[in-house]
Amino acid sequence: MFIPALWAQSLTKSGTTAAQFLKIDVGPRAIAMGGAFTATANDISAIYWNPAGLASNLSGEAFFNHTDWFLDIAMEYAGVAIHVPGIGTIGGFVTALTMYFMMVRSEDRPEGTGEFFDAGGLAFGISYARNLTERFSIGFNAKYINEHIWHTSATGFALDIGTIYRIPVENEFRIGASISNFGTKMKLDGRDLINIIQVGGSSGNLINTKVDIEEYELPLTFRVGVAMDVWKTEDSRLTTAIDAVHPNDHTEFVNSGFEYSWNEIALFRAGYKSLFEENTEQGLTFGFGLHYRIADYVKLKIDYAYQEFGRLTDVHQFSFGIKF
Repeated sequence: MFIPALWAQSLTKSGTTAAQFLKIDVGPRAIAMGGAFTATANDISAIYWNPAGLASNLSGEAFFNHTDWFLDIAMEYAGVAIHVPGIGTIGGFVTALTMYFMMVRSEDRPEGTGEFFDAGGLAFGISYARNLTERFSIGFNAKYINEHIWHTSATGFALDIGTIYRIPVENEFRIGASISNFGTKMKLDGRDLINIIQVGGSSGNLINTKVDIEEYELPLTFRVGVAMDVWKTEDSRLTTAIDAVHPNDHTEFVNSGFEYSWNEIALFRAGYKSLFEENTEQGLTFGFGLHYRIADYVKLKIDYAYQEFGRLTDVHQFSFGIKF
């Protein structure tokens, strides 16, 4: 009785949710800060971390993010947002996970059947955020989600909700919270699940049968974080942040990081991700950014982030953005 009880206490829900690509973090700025971005979010990458942060964007911004993931997998993310006076900030985004084609193999033909298959994920949606008061912002995402492998796919819909509250002390203190991927369950369906069996011997009837696949929840994630500009002068800024993260398919963990900015042109970031998470391979993060104004109302933004993944391949992220 004692040993099974210990096993029960150590069980997690790892691997029990669909659309795992939704958990791949977006934005080198946030990633380089160790993922501690819930209360810091104030650019277009806030769409992923905390949509309330879009309310800080009082102009327009477009953003493209490329991630070299494991095993020749790549993820692309693009977003755009524009502020509409009197209404708020409206945006749109798309995420695509892609991989190389692989050979279809079978027991009879282990070297390949001559066919090829691929797998991937797609999510796109719209965002809206606004400042309800001078100190309090709220934001929402609504998104469509699809995963596929060969001729089989699953579809779902989800909402993200976020808030940020600013406490008016010297070097502003911020509190943020967000819920991501609150939505429908997903279930694979398609012709690859259909089998043809023969009943009654060689002269019997052919009957179509279909494999019944279970439904799986989306990777719901709750984040709460704090951030503060601990040092701020005319030409320098040092922001520190810490987030607590509660996913529905794994153990809780803490992210922490900082960002140093010189004239909002050259930026350096570092952090530590997934502290206290069980069986994690994540850890140190760092990166840098170059944000250069090329005209009165146009700024180019180039950012890079490195993520340590222990025994797995380390991950590099790049993004290019324009603020107008």
